[in-house]
Parts: sequence; C-alpha cells; structure tokens
Amino acid sequence: MAKTPKESLTILTDIVLPGESNPLGNLFGGELLARMDRACSIAARRHSHSIVVTASVNHVAFNNAIPVGSVVTIEAKVSRAFKSSMEIYVDVWIEDRESQKRSKVNEGIYTFVAVDKLGKPITVPKLEPETELEKERYEGALRRKQLSLILSGKMKPTDADELKALFIG
Repeated sequence: MAKTPKESLTILTDIVLPGESNPLGNLFGGELLARMDRACSIAARRHSHSIVVTASVNHVAFNNAIPVGSVVTIEAKVSRAFKSSMEIYVDVWIEDRESQKRSKVNEGIYTFVAVDKLGKPITVPKLEPETELEKERYEGALRRKQLSLILSGKMKPTDADELKALFIG
C-alpha cells in the first residue's frame, strides 16, 4: 500500500551548545550531519516499518553557519521510494532569537535502504507525493538516482532516460 511523504515526516528540534561548536562559535559540520542522519533514519523507518541503514549522503549544502545558542529544527521526509531504497530530503532551519522567525540554513539528501534482521534488502512501500514541492522532489529523485548509478558505473549514460530528457527535448 502506498504512503505519503507526510507519513514519514520527522522533526527534531534542539539547541546548539558550546561543546558542539568550532573555534568560530558555530555548530560543527559533523554534528549537523549526525543530526540530519538521525532525522532521515527515523523518516525512512517510519516509511518502511523496518530496520534501515544509511546507504549514502547524496548532497549536503552548508549554506549558512549555525551559531551557538541557535534553536535548530531538522525536518526530514521520504521524497521517493524505490525497490528497497528511499531518498530522504532534509531541511535545516534556525529560529531568530528575537522574532522567532525561521530561516532555512541548510539542506541535504540521504539514501537509506530497508533491511531484514540479517541485513538483506527488503521491499518498501511506494510513495505518493501530494504537494507541489513533494512532487518536484519526487521527480528529481529518479534523475539523481540515475546520475548516481552512472557515476558508480552501474548504469550506462545511454540508459538514463530521465537524465536524457533534460537535454533532449
């Protein structure tokens, strides 16, 4: 049975403490990656109802530094489900201390694989995007997967129909 992205939505909110910062007083990149990975893992588990493992970190953009004392909110949800793998899109927000207005500071795309107790991949439910943003991310996920397969030598560029469509037609 197909599921929607909102069923996997995971929101983690935390504060940046001094021990998690670099000499400039900003959150360590590795600490942010770990928080993003945890949120994505929960989203993948919610979608698949199974054990999940991180297969790859496909993209992370450190667009803005996150200062000590910032309230950080990480929002992750499945953007596309394939056979046993799931692409998870994650957005990172901080709140202004005074106005409490949120601003997006970072984002990332992770891939998780659902596995059984022996670590063998298992089939995951299909995904049906609802919002325009979910549909955009869903469509882009197939192109990103094809590009990844080409770069790893697992797909010939001539077989990447979704990518070819960007350049031909």
